[in-house]
Amino acid sequence: MPRALISVSDKRGIVEFAVGLVELGWEIVSTGGTAEVLSLEGIPVVRIEQVTGFPEVMNGRVKTLHPAIHAGLLARRDEPLHLEALDEHRFQPIDLVAVNLYPFRETILKPNITFSDALEQIDIGGPTMLRSAAKNHQWVLAVVDPADYHLVLSALNEGSVSSDLRRSLAAKVFTHTAAYDATIAQYLIQSDDTLPPVMTLILERMQPLRYGEGKELSFNNLLDIEGATSAIAPWPDRPACAIVKHTTPCGIAIGTTPEEAYRKAVSTDPVSAFGSVVAFNTVVDQETATAMADLFIEVVVAPRFHDDALAVLRRKKNLRVIELPLMDTRPALDYKRVRGGLLVQDRFIFSADEPYWKVVTQRHPEEREWRDLRFAWGAVASAKSNAIVLASDERAVGIGAGQMSRVDAVFLAAHKAAEAGNETRGAVMASDAFFPFPDGVEKAAEAGVTAVIQPGGSKRDAEVVAAANSFDITMVFTSRRQFRH
Repeated sequence: MPRALISVSDKRGIVEFAVGLVELGWEIVSTGGTAEVLSLEGIPVVRIEQVTGFPEVMNGRVKTLHPAIHAGLLARRDEPLHLEALDEHRFQPIDLVAVNLYPFRETILKPNITFSDALEQIDIGGPTMLRSAAKNHQWVLAVVDPADYHLVLSALNEGSVSSDLRRSLAAKVFTHTAAYDATIAQYLIQSDDTLPPVMTLILERMQPLRYGEGKELSFNNLLDIEGATSAIAPWPDRPACAIVKHTTPCGIAIGTTPEEAYRKAVSTDPVSAFGSVVAFNTVVDQETATAMADLFIEVVVAPRFHDDALAVLRRKKNLRVIELPLMDTRPALDYKRVRGGLLVQDRFIFSADEPYWKVVTQRHPEEREWRDLRFAWGAVASAKSNAIVLASDERAVGIGAGQMSRVDAVFLAAHKAAEAGNETRGAVMASDAFFPFPDGVEKAAEAGVTAVIQPGGSKRDAEVVAAANSFDITMVFTSRRQFRH
């Protein structure tokens, strides 16, 4: 009689799976809570202590770590010495293991979880049994995913399990236990301020993606959603809207309502807004949805949509509407791929840090300029470097991004503003990094810019400040760069 060992934390489908095995003539060995669930359903169960001859101890910490279990899992059926050892010690082979693990990841995501509680959810016996079974998968079926129960039962009903299926199940086990261990490792080192010498990424494939655009979310769409939701992060307490193409804003603004924020944002560059991703940091209402009716948009993303707004948006063909919580501002790591590896850094989280700001020119900003300088400094954080944002009335009027020189970024921002019919006289300018030469300020003066905010730190800061003074431009140093590459 073939024998299956079942011990699961996730009980979904396990009763049906066990019933199917019993109907095929299998004996079920089980542990603790799983054995109770199966017994209550009338399924005959051999308890683990009957196999090991030893009771569960330490509140269940030790129950399956026993030679009777692992010899039964690891014995090769084509190796006479292994079979002789089973006979000598009166161990029986185990032909299937259905095990899933203590919910460690789910536990640590709960609020106010203690360190000791988290440690108790580190499964030891489960991964050990799974790895033993997966190593010996030619003879032992290793089942870690409840979604595979039906697949396994179907194969057993047909009378044989293919080597391809056995190998696939074994690979899934090692993938699962590797991710499980990596989650534990990351939890244990999370208080360390330095990057560990070895890092393990846990990535679960959610779906295949197309490259270009279309009805389903594509590779490009997801990148733009990330860029758009990042762009509105600096203003958690005011309605903000960002319109993004190719991961950088072509429009960004804040307003008293989401509708006002959208109308101001789209006015930055109405031509480039065609086929964009539009993000809001607040609920989208009917008025806002109606304002978007005439523009072709790929995706709209917001924390929530009113029902009447959804009714309006459903009239737009091929529009995807995504409800997404606001960006998590907790510290995290960011990755960039390079040939042969990854570059890893702390994820950028916008912080104004105004106590470190310093007015370095003879003239100080007026109240209107201060308002727009604060906005522009937040807006330029989301544009690709070299990045320049011209702003007025808390909206971008011109954006120059991804340029090879900073003066070109200034020129492009002014040019885009002019193309859109946006007034730059009296606007302010934000630069994501310092001006290496005075020419950027000189170009801004030609456009009528009256105030500049930038990190400072150039060897030629004195020349840059002198140029600002010569044009009666007020300038603020933030002492912080915001490169986005």
